[in-house]
Amino acid sequence: MDVRVLFFARSRELAGTSEASVTLEPGSTTTVLLQQLLQKYPQLQELQGSFVFSLNQEYLAPGEEQPLKGGDEVAVIPPISGG
Repeated sequence: MDVRVLFFARSRELAGTSEASVTLEPGSTTTVLLQQLLQKYPQLQELQGSFVFSLNQEYLAPGEEQPLKGGDEVAVIPPISGG
């Protein structure tokens, strides 16, 4: 199954792209997706533990694991900073 991943701000800079399609096994979860993203884009490890996922435009709690299905849209939201 394919999941659309959107990268924003620092995650976009580190991944070198604003979006990607990731193919996962049926029944995969956001944890599996995170593992795949860190393998494909090892630079994202800089943000590990500080970003959150949004699944189909709904924020997930940090560390929350959710099942994924084909066509889902997952956004990688880095911490917001500034003043």
